[in-house]
Amino acid sequence: MGQPRRPPTLAGVTASYRRTPTPFHFARSGHDRQGRHRTDPEWAAAQWTRTDPCVLVVGDGVVAMDGSRLRLLSPGEAPAGERAVLGTVDGQTYLAVFADNLADDLVPTPVRQAGVALDSTHGGLLVHALGLANWHRTHPRCARCGDPTEVAEAGHVRRCPSCQAVHFPRTDPAVIMLVTDDQDRALLGHQPSWKEGRYSTLAGFVEPGESLEDAVRREVHEEVGVHLADVTYAASQPWPFPSSLMLGFFATAETTEIDVDGREMADARWFTRDELTDLTANREVMLPGVVSISRWLIESWHGTELPGRW
Repeated sequence: MGQPRRPPTLAGVTASYRRTPTPFHFARSGHDRQGRHRTDPEWAAAQWTRTDPCVLVVGDGVVAMDGSRLRLLSPGEAPAGERAVLGTVDGQTYLAVFADNLADDLVPTPVRQAGVALDSTHGGLLVHALGLANWHRTHPRCARCGDPTEVAEAGHVRRCPSCQAVHFPRTDPAVIMLVTDDQDRALLGHQPSWKEGRYSTLAGFVEPGESLEDAVRREVHEEVGVHLADVTYAASQPWPFPSSLMLGFFATAETTEIDVDGREMADARWFTRDELTDLTANREVMLPGVVSISRWLIESWHGTELPGRW
């Protein structure tokens, strides 16, 4: 491995990665979601009369796979479950079934494992389907009156026949941030539930009435006691585990003394590039896998790929 290069300033790092496709998974989707057609029940029903393999099947955190590709079934072969029309790529419209259980012959594969193997188009279809599946599974009843709801608009809406309320899929915004100090060290944390040696960027959910930048500052201060100066948006990643949108940021520290909260964070440390290179090479420190935006934030600061890209 070559000597890690020193990246440009924080603003330069952000601008550089905005100009090129983000290399982490699920960050790009290539399908037209056909939003104009969803409200036409005849159009949606017609998609399920086809005979070509166009249906991907997802379960609770798993997806049907065929080697390194999605396993696609014809509508007649698809198992029982709630259904959705995902969208169109190169004239091919893709559908999804949300099954309670996937038969062994469908090779149910954990979504994070499958996502590493898929290209951006099929990865985008997968997280679209998984996000809808998680929402349908956990929102079968009306939040207003409590009665059972019905699927509508090609799987993207649930309507209550009792009170006429309309419910849309839920996505929870979460901030995830790579913090550096005036010595250009990176701040990484270790959660109590993680294996020893695993470190990652800090992250947390956005609270009501809070801007994204304020959420970054609050989460960092709450978890490790560090105050921030600049906060700069970097990129985003859908993360349907079960229903988040990860909003990535670079930030600079105003203070460097660490005081972990003991609940969200068991430990936090400042790392130089050389330290992180050596510690990851020796497997004393384990970073997030390549499927995550967290890995991209760390390697954007570091300037090169780090060992342990599992």
